[in-house]
Amino acid sequence: MSRRCELTGKGPMTGNNVSHANNKTKRRFLPNLNDVTLQSETLGRGVKLRISAAALRSVDHRGGLDAFLAKAKDAELSEAALKVKKEIAKAQAAQA
Repeated sequence: MSRRCELTGKGPMTGNNVSHANNKTKRRFLPNLNDVTLQSETLGRGVKLRISAAALRSVDHRGGLDAFLAKAKDAELSEAALKVKKEIAKAQAAQA
């Protein structure tokens, strides 16, 4: 399983550990990923995703999964998130 957020595309970054003596060794900064079930109001069910803690805050800030996916760029989303986005768009079109 890749260490990549399914909503924002945030992945591992590289940098250096820097000692007190200023010795530098390579290290990886991994995203804070969590397995969560987000509720979709349009679909009326939960959607399991592996997202970063920052993405979870962004989903809450934008007013839920449906609103977040409506504004999200397709290039950043995972295949599973894209599938959910299309399902939501289809369901909203059927309601209107």
